[in-house]
Amino acid sequence: MAIKKVVTIAGSDSSGGAGLQADLKTFQELGVYGMTGITCIVTMDPKGWHHNVFPIETGILEKQLDTILSVGIDGLKTGMLGTVEIIELVARKIDEHQLKKVVIDPVMVCKGEDEVLNPETTDAMRELLLPRAYVVTPNLFEAGQLAGMKTPKTIEEMQEAAVKIHDQGAQFVLIKGGSKLQTEEKSIDLLYDGEEFQIYESEKIETNYTHGAGCTNSAAVAAEIAKGNSVYDAVDVAKRFVSAGIQQGFPLNEYVGPTWHGAYRSQKSVTEYCVDCEE
Repeated sequence: MAIKKVVTIAGSDSSGGAGLQADLKTFQELGVYGMTGITCIVTMDPKGWHHNVFPIETGILEKQLDTILSVGIDGLKTGMLGTVEIIELVARKIDEHQLKKVVIDPVMVCKGEDEVLNPETTDAMRELLLPRAYVVTPNLFEAGQLAGMKTPKTIEEMQEAAVKIHDQGAQFVLIKGGSKLQTEEKSIDLLYDGEEFQIYESEKIETNYTHGAGCTNSAAVAAEIAKGNSVYDAVDVAKRFVSAGIQQGFPLNEYVGPTWHGAYRSQKSVTEYCVDCEE
């Protein structure tokens, strides 16, 4: 079976837990070859762990993407894009190369922050990325922003947001609710395909060691789709992969604890990762 190639267009997390570092670890664990287009470098203040974001020049990103896309890819996911110009570039490259297996993770904030990094990019995501998305994977906050409503707090509100996002062009909408729905006893993610809703749930894990969980989830979806699996199976694998990683999360320092990307492998053999893979 040929190794599938997947690119992540995302920010570099210097702490290694999120961003393209989380994506590459996930790709490796799920048996695909990862490549990167770096949009920015994120550092953290050692005293307080506040985030600093250093954008990469758009022209340099384009050179990265030209390098990657010249070899051909089987899937693409985005993370932190940061500027309207970068979003425009990504949309153009998707069209130029007729990319279909596109997973858009609409990163708007760094974990631990509560303000959108660049508010003007939300409109650009709606206009340029949602119509090109095979799957879009917002968390609750991002879903509210894309849907133009308050942050969902119930499954019914997640469904409302999913319909509004789907109406903007995404083929599949996966809202990552996780353990943030206070009214639920489970960790809940919701998938909408334009006709039906599907709930993916796991046990809630009481922990603060969730750094990179969102990036990891969308990366797992992208990896499984690139291998030829259905979106439904990809989301199922991603849910189990992230749940295992959170279960074995650990403290990096006094401020943050990442998920452990090797946890799922310790539970499953590599050959069990693939469901109906293409040869």
